Amino acid sequence: LVDISRIEALKGIKVSGKNVTIGAATTHYEVSTSDKLAKVCPALVHLASLIGDPAVRHRGTIGGSIANNDPAADYPAAMLALGATIVTNKREIAAEKFFKGLFETALKDGEIVTAVTFTAPAKAGYEKFRNPASRYAMVGVFVSKGKGVTVAVTGAGDDGVFRSKELEAALSKNFDASALEGVSVPSSALMSDMHASAEYRAHLITVMAKRAVTQANAG
Repeated sequence: LVDISRIEALKGIKVSGKNVTIGAATTHYEVSTSDKLAKVCPALVHLASLIGDPAVRHRGTIGGSIANNDPAADYPAAMLALGATIVTNKREIAAEKFFKGLFETALKDGEIVTAVTFTAPAKAGYEKFRNPASRYAMVGVFVSKGKGVTVAVTGAGDDGVFRSKELEAALSKNFDASALEGVSVPSSALMSDMHASAEYRAHLITVMAKRAVTQANAG
């Protein structure tokens, strides 16, 4: 039997200044409609609104998405770009050490995600090229500007979510979409499948990054 009270204890969004905590059992819908989260990190609210369809958003959770680490999932890119901490029932893990590859994480036997925490950045944006049927990210890019600039890519890497050093370097000099003109991402570590080649995904990464930066500057 499922202990509903324990699940309910893992729900909710807490915002204190710029510090954000989201319970692992919080649904995508709850993230996408959170007014207090929208005030400090509208990019994450936008990201959640793009996940699947209403049925998926009302049932799926941020903790489930992160623990599964699907290579086309949206949240891993956000966690990596935001420098988030993944809280489990046993410890706290930096996002950059949590995601280990396709469907792999740092979670050990008996360990579950209980929450994620992060400090809201000054600016952030997310955009993805969606699969027309399932709406998963064939390429998704989350950009974040705080003390530095971080760009995380989902849906494209042959080893899962990753940071783009090329895009980060360009945006660190000028946080504007125009700074990405002529900047390319190597296709050698990107996946090819029936939907898109590695070369096409490389092109899409830059395009989605431009849109994410434009969104970040507009918000």
